[in-house]
Amino acid sequence: MGKEPLTSTQIKHIIFLREHGHSLPEIRRLTGHGKATIFKYIQGVKILPRFQEFWKNRQRTSVARMLREQKKAQDEVKKTIKNIERKEKVLIAACLYWAEGNKKDLSLSNTDPDLIRTFVRCLEEFGVAKESLRVSIRTYEDLDRKKVCAFWSKIIGIPKKSIINVNVLRGKKRGKLKYGMCRVRVKKGGYLLKLLHATEEEIKHYI
Repeated sequence: MGKEPLTSTQIKHIIFLREHGHSLPEIRRLTGHGKATIFKYIQGVKILPRFQEFWKNRQRTSVARMLREQKKAQDEVKKTIKNIERKEKVLIAACLYWAEGNKKDLSLSNTDPDLIRTFVRCLEEFGVAKESLRVSIRTYEDLDRKKVCAFWSKIIGIPKKSIINVNVLRGKKRGKLKYGMCRVRVKKGGYLLKLLHATEEEIKHYI
């Protein structure tokens, strides 16, 4: 059975809290209702003029706290990761492939340029040259094909002419990344694929 609808009193309480400058997470904590339910009733509700300054101060405080936590996280990571050596790159390549790679041949597809760049650079630790990469692109009708190819060739560090295939899908990108998806395959990568799988198994053994 689904949840019972809110009563008019409960709805009025949600609106009251919003008008008095409370954020969605605060209203959720104070009322116990779900995020989607609260959002439904606070859409279009304006903060009362006398609580505007309170609302703005809360926003500034929230942003300041986020920036402090972000800086703290960055500092903590820098203390932990002093340098990334060959062993770490091998592990990174194996984990990326474990999560995103094709299980039958040595190929990986993704829309995230940083992920693709990181994977290609880590493959260099296995002795994979750029000439061994076979790159293909999946894009959309409303995207500029030349710009898409130029983007991914720069990310990977290969000439645009080295992109072997561009598959243009019908329709618009509709919220997807504006450079489509890139697929990187290693030519004659059978043994390396076995190495990556073996690394996965070794990680499972120690974790």
